[in-house]
Amino acid sequence: MATPCNGERLSGANGKSSETRGKRLTDLPTEVLEYILCFPVLNHIDISNVSCCCRRLHDVCDGSGKVWSHQYKLRWPRLQKLYRQNESYDWQKEYRTRHMVCLQIQRTVVSISKRFFTEVPCVGQVLGDSFTEIESLGAPEHFCEDELLSILNSDKRKSLTLKYYAKKILYFLRQQNILRNLKAFLERPSEEQSALEGAVLVDQYCNPLADVTLESISAQLNDITEKVKKYLRVKNASHPSLRTGQGDCMVLEDFELQRQVICALNAVLYDQLQYKGNECDYYNPLNSYIHQVLLRRTGIPISLSVLYMTLARKMGVLLEPVNFPNHFLLRWCQRQASDDIYDYVYIDAFGKGKQLTAKECEYLIRQQVTADYYSSISTTELLLRMVGNLLNIGKRGEGNEKSYQLLRDSLDLYLTIDPDNVQYLLLQARLYFHLGIWPEKVLDILQHIQALDPSQHGAVGYLVQHTLEHIQHKRHPIEPEVKRRSAPEHSQVQYSVGLVMKHKRSGYNCVIYGWDPKCTMSQEWITTMRVHQLSNGANQPFYNVLVQDGTCRYAAQENLEPHSAPLEIAHPEVGRYFTEFADTHYIANEELQTRYPEDTVETQRAVQELYHTQTPNSGHPAGPGTDHHSHDASMAP
Repeated sequence: MATPCNGERLSGANGKSSETRGKRLTDLPTEVLEYILCFPVLNHIDISNVSCCCRRLHDVCDGSGKVWSHQYKLRWPRLQKLYRQNESYDWQKEYRTRHMVCLQIQRTVVSISKRFFTEVPCVGQVLGDSFTEIESLGAPEHFCEDELLSILNSDKRKSLTLKYYAKKILYFLRQQNILRNLKAFLERPSEEQSALEGAVLVDQYCNPLADVTLESISAQLNDITEKVKKYLRVKNASHPSLRTGQGDCMVLEDFELQRQVICALNAVLYDQLQYKGNECDYYNPLNSYIHQVLLRRTGIPISLSVLYMTLARKMGVLLEPVNFPNHFLLRWCQRQASDDIYDYVYIDAFGKGKQLTAKECEYLIRQQVTADYYSSISTTELLLRMVGNLLNIGKRGEGNEKSYQLLRDSLDLYLTIDPDNVQYLLLQARLYFHLGIWPEKVLDILQHIQALDPSQHGAVGYLVQHTLEHIQHKRHPIEPEVKRRSAPEHSQVQYSVGLVMKHKRSGYNCVIYGWDPKCTMSQEWITTMRVHQLSNGANQPFYNVLVQDGTCRYAAQENLEPHSAPLEIAHPEVGRYFTEFADTHYIANEELQTRYPEDTVETQRAVQELYHTQTPNSGHPAGPGTDHHSHDASMAP
């Protein structure tokens, strides 16, 4: 029997009214309705539709109520930490804003590949333009970052191009925020600048995708401090530093009490926890990053000194940083407010906390220095030296993407701290010019150099001329060559983009992302790489390949063969060319397919032949191969 939808009572045979057999949904208590509408099967569209049914359901689905709060938390769980428990929010509005950010950022990231697929890395102005587009949304910054992270955390093997550009935008976005934080840090009074916070900002800027926070670093140092207190308690249970909490600030005046803290610190840091100076791999940039020093328990003098000085300060001992040449030190005053360098003990954090006299410091570096080098320095000067170390490591690099990135990051940091350093401004301009990126930025830098130091006119003028030529060239770009396999001149090309290969002589694994019907490198490169010693010399197809070790190389056809068991190539540029790893090969993205329009079909044919067709006499995949044995001609172009 149907139940009247108006819920009126019916009269029975005895004249008494009876309840209808059921109730309307809207007659349920609010708590029950909220419970029903919070079922995981319902999404934001369902809730929007329900709220349009009637006023009762509209009120239950109130923007600040439980239903939209549940939808928001279900969709974006990472953002919960940003909301205070006791405050009320319009969750429907938050959801709508976050959803719009999602759509806009995905459109922006997708468009980058189409707009900027060139031979020049997608950095500088490319990311600056994308960053401006994202900023123009007027959306909360954490929404943008969360959406980029959502893209990066999606299916590992798919959407590689989307992830590639999302990662670059997130890298750029975070670095811009860190630079703002660093500038605010530098504007504080010197007594409010801690060496640890400055070192964390340097670490964050060079590792913007890592989860490095001042809070997490401080928590780890608090743990070490508790270990020092535990050790000290055994030696002197009445020591005053044992009575201080983590947030307390005290300074020990008594020299003997200070000495006890230093001894306890050395015992815990170097004997118990086994911290040490990294003598074997001194020029590894990880030695300069505070979170890596804590993780690996090794570093260089300046990074270990920052930790040592911070720990000592927590225990009531003030140590000062000393910008000693070639070996950063700390100094510990034995008398009140002395200017005499011989009234200090110098602590070598790199050398397990060894205490030195002023004369012994000279023995450490095997040269005499003036008294100026024993003076304490400010936090700003400490950061300049820390960043300068990274800058020198970048200059010592092998000229690959990793060393260029370190050089760019350290230059950005150095010039934020010391913006009028002509030497490094010129280096930055030359680096950008060499990489062919951000020419408008190069002109700004050169103009600033000219204003600071007119004597640099020669070097500045040369770069200005060639940068203007570069900008003019960008306005009239040459359309990239489209290479069709069916063309007669490409008849010798055996392999196609997306195939996973192995180098016969060097043994490295790689994926093809481009090819030429014959070697297009300079005669100097051909001679240096002994290409003439190959069976077919330079007159054979050469392939651009992304190698497992992170390099890009140019390999001769006779040196390559299809991999017998294809595997993913962990190269940072894979996403620039491919959208997916399909178990046996990579699928080219739209931009790469435009360059090589006939390669997709050829790759599928080759994959079918290589990995899905068995030979009659064995269970091994059949595939093309050669018996040539020749010298290696693969090298980064």
